[in-house]
Amino acid sequence: MSFIPKNFTIWAEIPCADLQRAVDFYSAVFQLDLKIDDSGPNPVANFPVEDPQSGTAGNLYPGAPAQEGAGPTVHFVIPDGLETALPRVRLAGGRVVSEPIALSCGRFAYCIDSEGNSISLFEFAA
Repeated sequence: MSFIPKNFTIWAEIPCADLQRAVDFYSAVFQLDLKIDDSGPNPVANFPVEDPQSGTAGNLYPGAPAQEGAGPTVHFVIPDGLETALPRVRLAGGRVVSEPIALSCGRFAYCIDSEGNSISLFEFAA
């Protein structure tokens, strides 16, 4: 028997030593307005999706990131091209650690966010 779900990943949580700094970083890089939600057991900032019932998302939360770049990598879709988005990573306090890498479905580049987490920015092929 083989387990094959519609979506294998359903949620990603990214730990942040400074939640507000991370909110500022992700808001700048992805050109969105993340807000800290204090209504639960701990504050979080949820990533938006078009349809919360079927979209895959995640959040930022107060926590201890892995040693810089040593944890898992979360790959994010960007609102525009890599040549436009990668400079925003640097301006927002992160680092770009690879040149764009081409795949049949698009391109991505590895980065380190403001908290030391490994992320990548992904653009779909035209």
